[in-house]
Amino acid sequence: DDAATYELLGKGLTAGIFQFESRGMTDILRRVKPDRLADLTALNALYRPGPIQGGMIDDFIARRTGKKRVTYDLPQLQEILEETYGVIVYQEQVIQIFNKVAGFTLGEADVVRRAMGKKKHEEMVANREKFLAGAQRHDVPAAKARKLWELVEQFAGYGFNKSHSAAYAIVAYRTAYLKTHYPVEFMAALLSSEIGNQDKLTMYLNECRDMGIAILPPDVNSSDLTFTPSGKDMRFGLTAIKNVGASAIESVVAARKELGRFESLLQYCEHVDLRLLNKRVLESLIKAGAFDSLGRRRSQLMAILDKAMELGQKRQREAQSGQHGLFMGSGEAEAAPALDLPDIPEWSEAERLAGEKEVLGFYVTGHPLEKYRAQLAALTRHDSSSLEELATDATVTLAGILTGLRVRPSKKGDLWAAAALEDHRGSSDLLVFPQAYQQLQGVLKSDAVLLIKGRVRHEENQKPKVVVSEAIPLEKAMNGRKPPLRIRIDLGEAPETLAEELAGLLAAYPGENPVVFELVRLGNFRARLEPRPPRGVKAEEELLGRLRALCGADAVTFDRPN
Repeated sequence: DDAATYELLGKGLTAGIFQFESRGMTDILRRVKPDRLADLTALNALYRPGPIQGGMIDDFIARRTGKKRVTYDLPQLQEILEETYGVIVYQEQVIQIFNKVAGFTLGEADVVRRAMGKKKHEEMVANREKFLAGAQRHDVPAAKARKLWELVEQFAGYGFNKSHSAAYAIVAYRTAYLKTHYPVEFMAALLSSEIGNQDKLTMYLNECRDMGIAILPPDVNSSDLTFTPSGKDMRFGLTAIKNVGASAIESVVAARKELGRFESLLQYCEHVDLRLLNKRVLESLIKAGAFDSLGRRRSQLMAILDKAMELGQKRQREAQSGQHGLFMGSGEAEAAPALDLPDIPEWSEAERLAGEKEVLGFYVTGHPLEKYRAQLAALTRHDSSSLEELATDATVTLAGILTGLRVRPSKKGDLWAAAALEDHRGSSDLLVFPQAYQQLQGVLKSDAVLLIKGRVRHEENQKPKVVVSEAIPLEKAMNGRKPPLRIRIDLGEAPETLAEELAGLLAAYPGENPVVFELVRLGNFRARLEPRPPRGVKAEEELLGRLRALCGADAVTFDRPN
C-alpha cells in the first residue's frame, strides 16, 4: 500500500520491473494510475493479445478511471466481479459465475471452462443448455442468461489464472518498491546486469534521466568496474566502455587505491598494467571522457598518449630492475618526468560526441539531436524504443540522425540502401528498397537529420525494421517554425500556487516557442488557452524537465505545427 510505489508505476517508469516493462504496458499504467495490488493483478491478466484485441482492456480502463459506469446485469455478479469493475478477467471468476448463477459445482464449472478454452463444441452445446436451465432455477431471466453465457464463452478462450497473475503482481510491486525507495542503487544494479547489451543500456540510461538521476561520465578516479551510485547520481562503469576488459579495470582500481587518485596521464601509465591497458584501451578511455577529471583536454591527452605510454613503460622496467637515476640515493624517490601538453584546441562538440558514441554506444555529455528536441517531439509520435510494440505494416514516423548508410545493388542491379536512424532513445534499422531509394537518394546522406516515414517490418529473432517510403530533412519539414509548447493542467489536482509558479518558470526561459495551456477536468471539461499577449519560451531540456516535475511527466508536449 505504498503510495510512492504506485505513483512510480503510474508514471510508467517501469524499466526493470517484472511483467511491466514493455512499452504497451507502460502506456496502460499511465492511463490507469494504479493504486492497489488488485489493479496490478488485473492488468497482468489483461495485457495479452486476446483481451487487448477484444477491447476488454479498454473497457476495464474506462470503468476503472470513472469514464464508464460500472453496472452488473445480475446481483450475483457484483460479488464476483466487483474487484474488476464488472469485467470478467480471471478463470476463477468464470468458475464462480457457473456456480453462483447456474448452480454448477466448482468441479463441474471448471470442466466447462476447460471445454470452452479448448473449443470442444459438443461439450459446449450440452453445457449451454445445462447453464440456461440452472440459471432459470435461480430466477435469472432467460435473455440475461443467454447474454451471460455468450460473454463467458467469449472470455473463456483466453482467461488467465488469478493466482498466477497475483503472484506476478506481488513480484512486480516489490521490485517497484525497491526502485522507488532506492532508485540509484536499483538502476545501478540493473545497468550493471546488462553491460555489453547496448540496446538495454540505452533504454535504462534514458530511464535514469526520466527519473531525475544524472549520469556521470566514466572516470578513472571515481568509477568502478560496473555502474555505481554516487550520492543521488549514477557513475558510469568502466567495463561498459568498448575495448576495455574487467582485468584491465581491476589493474586501474588497484593502482588508484595505492595512489589515492591519478593526477596525470603519465602517472597513470606508470602505475597500471600496460600489458592489459594497451594503446587501444587508453584511446577508448580518453574518448569516453574517463580522464576528464585530470583537467586536461581530450585532444591534448590523445596527442601525448604515445609518449606517456613509452615513459610509463620505462619507469615500470626501472622499478622492476631496481635501477635509479645517476644522482639518486637508494632511499630517494625519483620525480616523475614531466610531459609538456601541446597548446591545441579541444575537439569540437561533434568530434567529442562521436568519440563517446564510438566507445560507449551512446552519448553521455550531450546529444547531437538536443537542439532539435522540440521539433522531434512535435513531428513524431514514435521513437526507436516503441517499434517492438507496433504491429507489422504499422505506419510510423520517426526522426533522427542517419548513420551507417550502406548502398548495395539488388539482384536486378537496382540500388537499395540499409541504414540506422539514431534518436534520443536508441537507433532504428532502416531499409530503403530500390523504388524508394531512386526518389530519396538525394537526401539519404550520412549524419543528415531526417524525418522518416515508413512501415514496420518484423522478422524472427531480429530487431524490427522500418521500410522507408519518405525521407525529409528536418528543417524542411519544420519550415523554420518553432512548435508550440503545450502544458496540460488538471484543474481537479492543480495546487493553488501552480499559476504563480508556472509564470515565474516560463519567464526565466524567454524564447521563440509559443506556449499554450490545455485545461482539463476529468470526464467533462477540456479547454485550450493561449496567453495574451503571446508568451514565447526557449524549449530547452532544463525547462522541460522543470515543467514535468511541476505539472507531471505526461503533461508537457509539443503541438504539431500547422
